[in-house]
Amino acid sequence: MSTIVEEAPVNAHLRNPHPHSVTECNQSLQAVQDALYVLNGKWKLPIIIGLSTGPKRFRELQRVVIGITAKVLSKELKELEMNEFVVRRVYASTPVTVEYELTEYSHTLDSVIGALREWGMQHRAHILKKDQ
Repeated sequence: MSTIVEEAPVNAHLRNPHPHSVTECNQSLQAVQDALYVLNGKWKLPIIIGLSTGPKRFRELQRVVIGITAKVLSKELKELEMNEFVVRRVYASTPVTVEYELTEYSHTLDSVIGALREWGMQHRAHILKKDQ
């Protein structure tokens, strides 16, 4: 009795068990690229998370998002406002008060942020376990 042993193809584990059409793949790629374009860089999600506890003035937000410069925070807030994640409110007081607040639309990112948080924790544990 003989047994035939076949080697698994290289990278077989990377194959998608649910193949998609080229059109579906391109649509998925475009959607992911759109999301990455809007949320690009290392500051947008930390700013959104920083505002998740309520409205904040500029300096207060800068203290919450550790390491961000005033120039970068200003640029990022403008982009978040343009993409309707943040609203800028100006109050006619002396001196003028400006607050930044999340919009209802920003809550569409809640599951994305949750998934990134979970994956980040899992990845950190994986890397730390590998280093031991």
